[in-house]
Amino acid sequence: METVEKECGALGGLFQAIVNDMKCSYPVWEDFSAKATKLHSQLRTTVLAAVAFLDAFQKVADMATNTRGATRDIGSALTRMCMRHRSIEAKLRQFTNALMESLINPLQDKIEDWKKTANQLDKDHAKEYKRSRHEIKKKSSDTMKLQKKLLQNLKGFCVQLKFLIYHTFCPCICI
Repeated sequence: METVEKECGALGGLFQAIVNDMKCSYPVWEDFSAKATKLHSQLRTTVLAAVAFLDAFQKVADMATNTRGATRDIGSALTRMCMRHRSIEAKLRQFTNALMESLINPLQDKIEDWKKTANQLDKDHAKEYKRSRHEIKKKSSDTMKLQKKLLQNLKGFCVQLKFLIYHTFCPCICI
């Protein structure tokens, strides 16, 4: 029974270590979430600055395109370059939105769920562990009592057996 108690203690300790690791990881996940939110905010600001820059750049390109002479070709080239940069801005906007919708929001929701789940697991485990240890101790105690009782019964049986053997093989001595 001691091995059962040791195994129970070892498994309980392992479970507790895992739950503690989960609880210790919260600050890391929350820091990651905060930094991701800050990155999202900075990327949004960058997108807005890029849009403003590209709008001004497009005005320069339109002005060059609407003039006469060789600057028209320069204006066309600037317009093409502006369009390429707008596609980059669109990809950056798409990445920024995906960062928020596919990483930050789900992660923040999960962090709260993880906290609740870990706390509930810890409570349930403590309760179940205490109950199991009590059962093991009770069964161990019951086993010890039965072993003592068996030993006493064996001693009594041995005395009776000796008495029986003695009187069976030595019938001349009567008490």
